[in-house]
Amino acid sequence: MDDQFFWEWQDNLPESTDLDKQVLDKVKAGYFNLINYPPLLEDVVRMAIVDPILFIGYFYLTPFYVKSEEPIDIAVPDDDVIIKDRIDTLVLKDQFWLMIIESKKASFSIEEGLAQILAYMLGSPHPDKISFGMIASGSEFIFVKLVKGNPPRYALSKGFLMRNPGNDLYQVLRILKRLTQLTSA
Repeated sequence: MDDQFFWEWQDNLPESTDLDKQVLDKVKAGYFNLINYPPLLEDVVRMAIVDPILFIGYFYLTPFYVKSEEPIDIAVPDDDVIIKDRIDTLVLKDQFWLMIIESKKASFSIEEGLAQILAYMLGSPHPDKISFGMIASGSEFIFVKLVKGNPPRYALSKGFLMRNPGNDLYQVLRILKRLTQLTSA
């Protein structure tokens, strides 16, 4: 895949404020506290890790709004197959699917959510718009870009890990803010 296809997670990222960093440091510390009390299920991952990041990334403010546990049907042409599932969190702007967050148990690999999030993104009712997604396991975050077409094209960012030195959540928030800028313009 062309490295320039998914440039949005790398270029022109806004800086995080000191307050953002303080909150993200608390989110990271909370994660390490939570893993001491397994199992760390997806509802807890969403509530303790993903929701605070969305909050300080302004995804709960206009022009965005959040819907949770949305049912979705994906029809596969020529195969008469319909996949039924639920999206854990969906952030919308004027019916444009900006961000899909698939929270998985912390012990699961990001790979387990990739096919699911791509299916959700392919189900977007706006074939002419780029879709962005993020898969969050609690311990890892990865961004996805999908452009529909024949064939559809997608690319992934690198993985951002809670166990890396420093705090990768700073970069996760910067990418989320950048995607917000791109879709609000």
